Amino acid sequence: MADRWHKVSESPTTPAAADGIEQLTAEDLFRAEPIGQTHVPLDEKLRRTYYWIVNRAVISPYYDIEFSHGAPVSFPLGDAGAVLTLPTDASFSSNVLLPLLSFAVGGKCLLVGGPGRGKTTVAVIMGVLSGSSAEEVRRGVQQGQPQLTISDLVGIPLPRDLINASSLTDIGIAWRGWLTRPVKIVDEYNRIPTKTQSALLTMVAEGYVESHDQMHRTNPDRGVESWFFTANDDAGGGTFPVIQALRDRMDVTVQAASFNSRFLDELVTRVEAGEKPEEHVPAELVFAPDEHARMRDEIRAVPMPPDVRRRLEFFLSHFEFVQGGGRRFEYRTKDTVTTAGGRVAEVIDGNSGADLTADLGAQTVNGLSVRALQTLIVYAKAIAWFRGRPAVGIDDVAAMLPFVLRGKLLPNTTHPRFDIGAEHELATDVVSWLGDLFAESCRQYDVLGRDQDDPVRELLGQLDQGLDGVTAVEASRRLTEIEARVRAISAAGKLYGRDFDDLTTLKYLHQRYTAYLRWAERQA
Repeated sequence: MADRWHKVSESPTTPAAADGIEQLTAEDLFRAEPIGQTHVPLDEKLRRTYYWIVNRAVISPYYDIEFSHGAPVSFPLGDAGAVLTLPTDASFSSNVLLPLLSFAVGGKCLLVGGPGRGKTTVAVIMGVLSGSSAEEVRRGVQQGQPQLTISDLVGIPLPRDLINASSLTDIGIAWRGWLTRPVKIVDEYNRIPTKTQSALLTMVAEGYVESHDQMHRTNPDRGVESWFFTANDDAGGGTFPVIQALRDRMDVTVQAASFNSRFLDELVTRVEAGEKPEEHVPAELVFAPDEHARMRDEIRAVPMPPDVRRRLEFFLSHFEFVQGGGRRFEYRTKDTVTTAGGRVAEVIDGNSGADLTADLGAQTVNGLSVRALQTLIVYAKAIAWFRGRPAVGIDDVAAMLPFVLRGKLLPNTTHPRFDIGAEHELATDVVSWLGDLFAESCRQYDVLGRDQDDPVRELLGQLDQGLDGVTAVEASRRLTEIEARVRAISAAGKLYGRDFDDLTTLKYLHQRYTAYLRWAERQA
């Protein structure tokens, strides 16, 4: 049975990894290590971990994160518009890869799906990868239930101190051991009472917990802290609704995969042997704290080229603007409507100043937070690093975007798109809808020729070079150019989200040059 569980591929998992063995340096030659010990790069180690999980531990033959060189082979199936694609490059199972990337970057992953679909098992394996035993990880799992109190979650004050203390600062707290584990697991978090969720939010968002005026940090010293949550329902169900601030802290949301009946033999074998995959994780796949920290640093260092940034920038520009959201132009945003208690969908329906079928922003009832954008950047870097790529590609962004923005970018189900035949299913298949939004944004980017013609980007570039040596005449010329660009957008008649961002940027540039021109004229 040992070979059955502990077989780990020694060959490179991707052609980009050469022979899968890191080149030795002079420093390596003087380390006190066993002769013949190989140095496996961290990205190769993480890939081997992924393939061990999908091939040995988690029965998941679903490859929904697809990559291809050129167009993949596709087959129409049935009479309801289903299509099966066969990618031409290494592709991955989201319900394993996303938790693994969350483990690598120190993220917060929400696993959703019906009971018995392996959500907790995947999370426990992540805990074992951090160096804990399976038994220790399982003991540290916090089970969400309606009676869970803050003391149950974080610990209790010492009874002797409660009696003898003259102030709250004299009370010692018996903190729960799970608080400082590198991998923290909260099962069925939508069954936790609202007050206890608030305490959990402080831990997740700020990395510490408070009780009786005592503070306790939750992240390990110089280590990487990752969180895994599970829920049977991601649509507002559960014993208690999840507070929005806690839901917004989930970096990625992943759907647990159903069991494929063709793999029943493996299930029978596990039942007969009494085996649990988390108890058989090979030692060579465990990440020491320093390895974990270096892995996160390597991921953050992966560059994101300008051409990828521009397409992502264009995608983000679609969603905040809503015509009629406010009287002042800067207040024409979905956030203005929402914070005033209005209904964004109704405001969008009343918009006669744009083509709703072409306006991607009309398909959503909200915009995106800075937190969501930062998370998307981190996970795009993570998947590029995992694939052995030297830089983030647009396909890396496209692969991660649906899982990062699920639950953050919400569909406007009253939009005409969701009433059209097969498109109606996108109202429930949010991941496919988000992927399609990004693909359509890239198509619009190409149609507008933004790579070749982006006057606002050029104007920003001029300012980024600094104002030293810019004459009053040159400043006046740039002001005239900015006003001409505003006039050109105004003449188009219809306004979209991308225009809103361009116009507010142009106003910003106008203010900078106006202030500079006043200063330059006084110096003359």
